[in-house]
Amino acid sequence: MRELTHVDADGAARMVDVSGKSETARLARAAGSIRMRRSTFEAVRDNVVAKGDVLGVARIAGVMAAKRTAELVPLCHPLPLDDVQVELVLDAALPGVQVEAVARTTGRTGVEMEAITAVSIALVTIYDMAKALDREMVISDIRLLEKSGGRSGLWRRG
Repeated sequence: MRELTHVDADGAARMVDVSGKSETARLARAAGSIRMRRSTFEAVRDNVVAKGDVLGVARIAGVMAAKRTAELVPLCHPLPLDDVQVELVLDAALPGVQVEAVARTTGRTGVEMEAITAVSIALVTIYDMAKALDREMVISDIRLLEKSGGRSGLWRRG
């Protein structure tokens, strides 16, 4: 069995020491979705939700969340992010919104948590902004799609 990296000799949770690792260019891409009633989808699409521009606010919320990931995830290292992009796409087939985030840094540890956090908070923000229209929205399928950099190199979801 592989040694647990976030547990000390006494079994207590700990942050991993990455000081001996080399800095490399790192990227992570994550995605998720929110399904909603057709009428809610149309209100978001037509930008007539009472709280304002749902997609614009969710995009900014995702970027802000990526920058605060280490404050939210207890054993996550704070990282200087080189770039965070959050893309929101209206999907009439759901109906709802597909969200994808890409996070980049040059560092000693990956940016998977930043990309996943960006997606999660963008989706939660959509819910918050449209909940007066539809409390039955469903956030789902939050997942890592790709990561690169570091010792393990490139990984892509199959």
